[in-house]
Amino acid sequence: MNHLKLITEREFLNKVKNKTFIIMTFVSPLIMVGIFALVAYLTQLNNDKVRTISVLDESNLFANEFENTEHTKYHILTNVTLDDAKKIVQESNNYGLLYIPKGHTVDELSDKIIFFSEESPSLIVMDKIENRIEEKARNIKLKESGLDPEVINKLKVNISASLETFSGEKTSKIGGGLKLIFGGAAGYLLFMFIIIYGNMIMRSVIEEKTSRIIEVIISSVKPIQLLLGKIFGTSLAGISQFLVWVVIGGILLTVLSTFFGIDVAGSQMANGQIPANQLPNNEVALVVQEMWNLPIANLIIMFILFFIGGYLLYSSLYAAIGAAVDNETDTQQFMMPIVMPLVLAIYVGFFTVIENPHGTVSQVFSFIPFTSPVVMLMRIPFGVPLWQQILSVVILFGTFYLFVIFAAKIYRVGILMYGKKPTYKELYKWLKY
Repeated sequence: MNHLKLITEREFLNKVKNKTFIIMTFVSPLIMVGIFALVAYLTQLNNDKVRTISVLDESNLFANEFENTEHTKYHILTNVTLDDAKKIVQESNNYGLLYIPKGHTVDELSDKIIFFSEESPSLIVMDKIENRIEEKARNIKLKESGLDPEVINKLKVNISASLETFSGEKTSKIGGGLKLIFGGAAGYLLFMFIIIYGNMIMRSVIEEKTSRIIEVIISSVKPIQLLLGKIFGTSLAGISQFLVWVVIGGILLTVLSTFFGIDVAGSQMANGQIPANQLPNNEVALVVQEMWNLPIANLIIMFILFFIGGYLLYSSLYAAIGAAVDNETDTQQFMMPIVMPLVLAIYVGFFTVIENPHGTVSQVFSFIPFTSPVVMLMRIPFGVPLWQQILSVVILFGTFYLFVIFAAKIYRVGILMYGKKPTYKELYKWLKY
């Protein structure tokens, strides 16, 4: 297998010495971090915008319920008609006009309140306005029924159940969210890596085939050695590039957040999430504690194993497809069977594992080699028995070994085939040669 080492080294050096590869290695993190920083900056600008909302309350029931906040100011209009109020708002370029007409009862007003604006208002702003009106209307109806709203509010009980396993391990809802984030990030990262670098291997095979260099190489090297060498060499180049991205990206994010005052995580505010610096101290401590409770070592080890196994399995298929066709356009007919299991794994992970990480569907797909790298990585943070993880890894690498043999047969025949668009029937015949 001396040729395998030489081929792997050749593929690795060809990739890392390529000008495009070098440029993208250092430019890609700049672009990605720049995009994140731009989104965070624009989000901060959007959050810092002060909206002025005029309120015309002809019912005299709700005007006092609107209190000014840091980003929302309310201007109460009195002794004006609706038409005059509209003109005032338009001339002052206010965000909008909330109109509450006259009504004898709260029920009469429920579907007559109107918000006027130049453009569609923010859903978050409308929710806040509606919630304030609903709370006031509820208190009015309680008083009309002879009930004291303050007494009713005191009767409310907020339940916050603690979570604990039968073995005595304490968890929390925050811990469940962290597990979901870690698992989802690991699965999605592997998904993207397979797509990006699998296509790189496929294009590399097509280039060598069309340039006829492969005819010289194949005369002295076994097809399976050439196939494995291309997979291993490109994999090492891809991993090296990914590590450089992580290092450069981490440095750039730190520089942006420290020296330029850009809160890169600020976009979470738009999703209703609260930054850690605004959480109460006990909740921050809880988040830190839950992070320490995660099976970090287990996650890292299994991520590496599933990362390698999943990438090698799909890379063998990408290389076989590259050998079977003459140009990248012809690969489209063969891409669907490769991409669909990955897409299915993402959907199963995000919609099934989230709901029930230990359910039958989640367990089955975590053992199927084409979906296990993604699904199992999403399940591990929620606590998966070690024997299941080991079994899934063994099945994955065993499947890779079998598919390398099949892919090498397609590679051996297809690498020397020119001028004809292959079909699935012909690929099946090549497996018998």
